[in-house]
Amino acid sequence: MFHAMGDATRLGVVERLARGPAPVGELFGAVSMTLPSFLQHLRLLEDCGIIQSEKVGRVRTCSLQPDGLSAAKSWIDVQRSAWASRLEALEDYVAEASRNDPGKDRHG
Repeated sequence: MFHAMGDATRLGVVERLARGPAPVGELFGAVSMTLPSFLQHLRLLEDCGIIQSEKVGRVRTCSLQPDGLSAAKSWIDVQRSAWASRLEALEDYVAEASRNDPGKDRHG
């Protein structure tokens, strides 16, 4: 999923689809590459579960999957919590070290 979102073209597609569904032609019109290359980007996003597409007649429309980014959000939330705990522990350590610094009175 992070690989899929790490590409500017795919990120642009996701940002556009965040505003609502769009036909492939509209999405393709915003990029400068061949259609087959662009379709590979869409296929990767679809394979990752970030977007879905539906063909009605001759028009294929893409939209965001409702829970497509939930796995990434969950991972980020776990990482955020772990780093917040580490930073709190570091802050406590620095505060304790500065309270117990014997040279503190001579320098400060």
